[in-house]
Amino acid sequence: MKLSVVIVSYNTKFYLEQCLLSLEKALQGIEAETLVVDNHSKDGTVDYITARFPNVKVIASDHNNGFAKANNIALRQASGQYVLLLNPDTVLGEQTIQNVLQFMDSQTNVGALGVRMLKTDGTNANESRRGVPTLMTAFYKLSGLCAMFPKSKRFGRYYMGWLSWDAPAKIEIVSGACCFIHREALNRVGLLDEDFFMYGEDIDLSYRLLKAGFDNWYFPEKILHYKGQSTQKTSFRYVHVFYKAMLIFFEKHYSGLSFLVGLPIRLAIYMHAFGALCKMGVANVRKNLGFPLQKRHAEPRYCFIGSPEMLTDCRAIADRNGWNATYVEGNRETLSQGHLLQPQPDTETVYVYDTASYSYVEILQLFASKSQSKALMGFYHPQTKTVVTPWEACQ
Repeated sequence: MKLSVVIVSYNTKFYLEQCLLSLEKALQGIEAETLVVDNHSKDGTVDYITARFPNVKVIASDHNNGFAKANNIALRQASGQYVLLLNPDTVLGEQTIQNVLQFMDSQTNVGALGVRMLKTDGTNANESRRGVPTLMTAFYKLSGLCAMFPKSKRFGRYYMGWLSWDAPAKIEIVSGACCFIHREALNRVGLLDEDFFMYGEDIDLSYRLLKAGFDNWYFPEKILHYKGQSTQKTSFRYVHVFYKAMLIFFEKHYSGLSFLVGLPIRLAIYMHAFGALCKMGVANVRKNLGFPLQKRHAEPRYCFIGSPEMLTDCRAIADRNGWNATYVEGNRETLSQGHLLQPQPDTETVYVYDTASYSYVEILQLFASKSQSKALMGFYHPQTKTVVTPWEACQ
């Protein structure tokens, strides 16, 4: 077996379906297996995915195990030479996996590899390349110096911002959203640390691979990552889990530091967590008192691009949801530039592409070639008659 793909899901039924549809195309010609561990979703994920993807092994947990433990459940059953840890809120290009595996086969000391993750507007996600959060690297990140000098090899090391986005490069930390791992390396350093419920386990694993002498790589193959579709980042639980993960990593790898050296880092973590909680608390009070939380944004627009059959289906979906929509007939031959031929939007516009008329890699490339902050990526899947946008999925 060449590759084992492991996906952990939690209440992301339609995003997981979209991920699996793109994965089916990306795995063509590759001896592979796909394992989905569902962390006790409440949206019917298990029955829905089991019925539609008979070749996917679905493992249904009876409670939420967290990200690390759920991945480990599948990893113990996986038999691939390589393992891909993949988030359900991702979309892969048709050649992504083939190109990555060819590169990994050409390396003699590869531990893990991450790719070029795009946000929904086509811009690059900084977490595609990261450095080990040493004390100084963490300080520069928490103090804001990293954001002020992103391309500095000293201040910007957290995101390694001086590296080219278009060329392979050795990095330190690979994101768990899309993480290829050599199985031999994983066997040597061990599985994910289950002390991390969510967040931080990818940093810990990458760091252990480096300390064991393996190389971690960035490879410029594009994928889409919705970045936390299944996570409510405005919840108190998110703040607790996220900052707890930072403390776990710090205690695990830097516990031998003197009190005077370690104390400022601990204080910085606690202060950031406290600040986030206070901000959420104020927002909740304002909401309960009836005050607007922020300036109301204009409703997004939708532009559907694809075949006549797709446009007919999407018109019905848009009408049911009351969307302000336009419809453009085209495909890769007749309208190769897609939404780039439309006027630049002055309000958020979701360009929903027919995946039967355009390949995933073509859609990703269109957005990456000319990213626009108000132009967002959407997909229509004729197999399921589902429209997937950055914030919802509709049939």
